[in-house]
Amino acid sequence: MKNKWLHLRLDEDEYKLLTDNFSKTTEKKLSRYARKVFLSEPVTVVHRNGSLDELIAVLVKVQNDLNGVTNNYNQMVHKLHMSDNERELKAWISLYEKEKEILFKNIAEVKELIAEGAKLWLQ
Repeated sequence: MKNKWLHLRLDEDEYKLLTDNFSKTTEKKLSRYARKVFLSEPVTVVHRNGSLDELIAVLVKVQNDLNGVTNNYNQMVHKLHMSDNERELKAWISLYEKEKEILFKNIAEVKELIAEGAKLWLQ
């Protein structure tokens, strides 16, 4: 049972250094992190790769774009099933071709990003 208190005063620079180092760890509580450092216990530090962070951000954008294309495609197919009109069918085919171009462009981007990610991963 922890029943002893230690009061510690820090200046702004010391506190910033402590919180900056704390933010790089897996610890959830600053007090637990400080206790581990003070008692020379091991602290798990997270090392992040900035390039992979950028890759993840781009992949999320591409995923959102692909979700939009998928939704548009599903709506067009639904309208096609509801249509008896030849003019609507031609309009649907035209829209389908545009969506297909967007989809293929996004797929090419995903392939490039996967190749970049693989290069980074293998380093």
